[in-house]
Amino acid sequence: MCREKTPWERAVEFHGHTCMGLAVGFRVAEAALQALGNKRDVDEEMVAVVENDSCAVDAIQVITGCTVGKGNMILRDYGKHGYTFALRKQKKAVRVLAKFPVGPKRAELMALRQKVSAGEASKEEQALLQELGREQLESYFAQPLEEVCEVKEVPFDLPEKARIFPSVTCASCGEEVMEPRARLKNGKPVCLPCAEKYGRGWGGGC
Repeated sequence: MCREKTPWERAVEFHGHTCMGLAVGFRVAEAALQALGNKRDVDEEMVAVVENDSCAVDAIQVITGCTVGKGNMILRDYGKHGYTFALRKQKKAVRVLAKFPVGPKRAELMALRQKVSAGEASKEEQALLQELGREQLESYFAQPLEEVCEVKEVPFDLPEKARIFPSVTCASCGEEVMEPRARLKNGKPVCLPCAEKYGRGWGGGC
């Protein structure tokens, strides 16, 4: 018989590997669903605003069902581990702040990661990094949610649901572009990359 994959296994499969960042997103998603008393989103009932583009975001997409492609995940890359989740019908929102584990081996882990990333680590050091990483994940998942996530209810203006817009042809590159994203240049629609080619009338600027 085929065993159904756990939510964590699905997150790892989607992301491609296990790591602390993915685990943080997983627990943030757990905390959000628990606080909102909600299940995984199906059709944009839930909205997520994520404030970084780290590994955590992949776990949040898998566990909450809020995705960039579906239009109910909004990326505001502030470089912060802050995440806001809101329910449309209930008009309720919570902000989840991730708390990173601080243990005696964290400094050793960070130093090893730097050596591995720089290609300076020995095989023994690479193996030690994997072992310490496994220990860190096990310890992190063993902690209660309230110890790794700070959750508070917040006011939130819900964005409208994602819409399908017609496309227009960029007069510069000839590629199709969503109408709201197009700009006018010399009276013709152009895509954003082509619109940004701006000159002041000298040096061959367009």
